[in-house]
Amino acid sequence: MTSPAPSPLAYVPFVSVENMMRLVNAIGVEPFIAELAGFIEEDFKRWPEFDKTPRVASHSAEGVIELMPTADAENYGFKYVNGHPGNMREGYQTVTAFGVLSSVANGYPLLLTEMTVLTALRTAATSALVARYLAPQNSEVMAMIGNGAQCEFQALAFRALLGVNRLRLYDIDPEATRKARRNLTAQGFEVVSCRSGEEAVEGAQIITTCTADKQFATILTDNMVGAGQHINAIGGDCPGKTELHRDILLRSDIFVEYPEQTRIEGEIQQLAPDHPVTELWQVMRGEAAGRRDDKQITLFDSVGFAIEDFSALRFVHAKVQGTDYAQRLDMLADPDDPRDLFGMLERSRS
Repeated sequence: MTSPAPSPLAYVPFVSVENMMRLVNAIGVEPFIAELAGFIEEDFKRWPEFDKTPRVASHSAEGVIELMPTADAENYGFKYVNGHPGNMREGYQTVTAFGVLSSVANGYPLLLTEMTVLTALRTAATSALVARYLAPQNSEVMAMIGNGAQCEFQALAFRALLGVNRLRLYDIDPEATRKARRNLTAQGFEVVSCRSGEEAVEGAQIITTCTADKQFATILTDNMVGAGQHINAIGGDCPGKTELHRDILLRSDIFVEYPEQTRIEGEIQQLAPDHPVTELWQVMRGEAAGRRDDKQITLFDSVGFAIEDFSALRFVHAKVQGTDYAQRLDMLADPDDPRDLFGMLERSRS
C-alpha cells in the first residue's frame, strides 16, 4: 500500500539560510535594508492595530532564550531568538533565530524562515530608520563601539538611509575591529580604526554602541557625549545588561519602541519607572516631536520589538512569492477528514 501524498495544505514555505542569503544578494544588501525599513515604518505608523506584549524570556547564567510574538487583524508572527555572549568561545553564534508568520483566520503558517541573518538586517534597518527622525541633519560620521556581527549591517543601513559613509571603529578586541575594517573598506566606506571609545566618538554626529556582554557595563561615559549627538544604543537588551552611564540618560531625550519592554531590558532600567520617554510610533505618525534642534542629545534605547520582526516576516513573505527562494516543507498534518487524524496515520503504513 502506498502512503497517501500530502495535501497541498500540508506544505509551508520555508526560507533556509542559504536561500535568505541568495535573496539578499539578488536584491543587494543596501536596497534590501532600505525596502525592509519601509515595511517597518508602515507597521510603526499603525502601531495601535497590533497585539503587543513584552517578549517571553528564559534567562540562565549562560544567556537568554526568547519568544517574541505579535499580531494584527490578519497575521500572527513570532520569533525564537537566543543571546549567549559566551557562545563564540565554543564556536557557536552569539545570536540565532527563526520565525513564523501565520494566518489569523485559520492559524495555518504562511512562512517559516531563518531569522539569524534576517534579524541582523531588521535591527540595522530599524536603527537607521529611527535615525532619520532623530539624528542631526546631514550627519556624515558615525562612531561604532562594538565591532562584532552587527557592525557591518549597521554601517550599510546608515549609508542606505542617511548617506553616512565615514566610520570610526573601536572594539576591546582588536581582531574584531580588523575584521570590520576589512569588510567595510571593501564596501567603499572611509574607515578609521581607533584605540579607545573616547577616540572613536571624536567628530562623530552619531554614536552606535553594540556590545555583547551580559552585564552592566559603561561603554559610553558622560564626558564622551556632546551636545547635538544621536546615540544608537543597541547592545542592551535584557535585565542587567546596559552600555551607557546613567548621567548620559539624564541629559538625553530618550526614544523607545515599547516602554513596557524597554523599562525591563533597556538603558532606562537604570532610571525611575516613571522617567519620561517618547514612543517612536508617535514620532513617525507626527504625534510627538523627534529631533527639535542642533543641541539636543537624542538616544534610541533599542532593545528590539516583535513588530519589527513581524515587518521582516511580512517583507520576506512578499518577496518569496512565486520564486525558488522558498522550499515547500511537509509540515502540517492535513487529513481528508479533519476528525480522522488517526486514520491518516494508519493509512500511511505501507
